[in-house]
Amino acid sequence: MAEYLVNTADERGHVSEHVEHGASLAEVRDRFAQQGLLVTSIKPRGILGKAGPGRQKKLKLQDFVIFNQQFLTLIHAGLPILHGLDLLSKRQKNRYLRSIIDNVRQRVRTGELLSEAFRNAAQGAVSKVYTTTLLAGEKSGNLEEVLGRFIAFQRVALAFRKKLLASLVYPALLVTMVMVMFTFLLSYVVPQFQGLYSQIGGGSATLPGITLFVLGVGETVKHWFWAIVLGLAGVIFFLLRWRKTEAGSMTIDRVRLASPILGEIWLKYQVAIFSRTLSTLLSGGLPLVQALETAGSSIESKLLSNAVLGSVQKVREGRALSRSLEETALFPELAYEMIEVGESTGALPAMLTSIAEFLEEDVQTALSAALSLIEPVILVVMGIVVATVLIALYLPIFSLGAQVAG
Repeated sequence: MAEYLVNTADERGHVSEHVEHGASLAEVRDRFAQQGLLVTSIKPRGILGKAGPGRQKKLKLQDFVIFNQQFLTLIHAGLPILHGLDLLSKRQKNRYLRSIIDNVRQRVRTGELLSEAFRNAAQGAVSKVYTTTLLAGEKSGNLEEVLGRFIAFQRVALAFRKKLLASLVYPALLVTMVMVMFTFLLSYVVPQFQGLYSQIGGGSATLPGITLFVLGVGETVKHWFWAIVLGLAGVIFFLLRWRKTEAGSMTIDRVRLASPILGEIWLKYQVAIFSRTLSTLLSGGLPLVQALETAGSSIESKLLSNAVLGSVQKVREGRALSRSLEETALFPELAYEMIEVGESTGALPAMLTSIAEFLEEDVQTALSAALSLIEPVILVVMGIVVATVLIALYLPIFSLGAQVAG
C-alpha cells in the first residue's frame, strides 16, 4: 500500500495533517469523507525525504515512550480515550507523531478499537508488540495496567540502548580519526613529497620500494579520489538495499553471529530483547502462542526470529516452550534451563524477566571488555599506518643527506 500525506479540516475549522496508507488517492479521500472531514489536499509521499510505498518512517522511541506515558496519565485520571488523544495531539511537537495521533483519533471516533486504529494508522511506524499489547488490554478490560507494563519495558529498552550507544562513541571517534588522517596523508601530504622528489631529480630507480608504493597509492588517491568516494558510497548503498532482502538479512546475520566475541554479544542482546518482550506480553494476558509469535517477529536478528517463529507450531501442538526453543540450538544454555523452571513453577513471565536482566548485564560487561581491547588495537594500527607513511616519505631524504655528508 502507498503512503499519502493528507491535510483535512473538520466542521469547526480545525486543520490536521495525516499520514495515511491506502491503495489509491480516491480510496484515501473517500475514507476521510466518510469520517465527515474535508480533504484540503492529498499527495503521495515520495522518495525525496518522504516515505513511499514499501518504505515506512519509524517513530523515535523516546518520543513514543513520552506519548504513552502522558496517555496513560490521562487515562488514569479518568479522561475518555478520544479526549486524551485530542489533548495529546494538540500538544505534540513531532509532526509525524501528531499526524498518527490525529489519524488514530479519527478511526477510534468511527468505532475502531484503539489497537486496530494504531495498527492501521501507523503501519510500520509502531511495533507489533505495542498493538498486540493494546489488544490484550482491551480484551482483558485492563488497558491501564497493560499499557503501564509496556511503558516500563520500553523505558528499560531505551536506557539499555543508550548505554550501548554511549560505550561505542569513543571507538567510533577513533575509527573516524584514523580514516581522516589516512585520507589527508594520501591525498595531500604524499603528493607534496612526490613533487619534491621530482624537483630534485630523484628517479624512480633511486627511491626505495616502500616509498614507491606509498607514492603510487597517493597518486591513485589524488587522481581518483571522487571515483573512490562514489564507489564506496555505491557499495554501502548496495549493501543497505541487499540487507533489506530475505537472503541479504539472513547472510549478514549469519556473519554477525559467527564473528568472534561480538557475535556472542549480539546473540545475548537479541535473546534479552525477546525474553523481555515475551514477558511483557504474557503479563498482559496474551496466550503463549500469540505472545510467542509477536515476540519472535520483533527480534531484529532474522536468523533468531525465524527460529522462534518455527518453534511456534511445536508449542501449539502442546510441546514445552523450553524444549521447542532448545531444538533451535541458538539460545544460550541458561535460557533453556530458566524457561523450563518458569514453566514448571507457573512463573514464566517473571523468569523471562530474570533472563533478560541477566543477559543485559552480561552484554554490558562483555561489551566493555571487548571495547577495552579494541581501543588500543585501533590506536596501535593508527600509529603503525602513520609511522609507515612517514618513514617511506622521509627515507629518501635521509639517504640523500647521508650521500651528501659522505
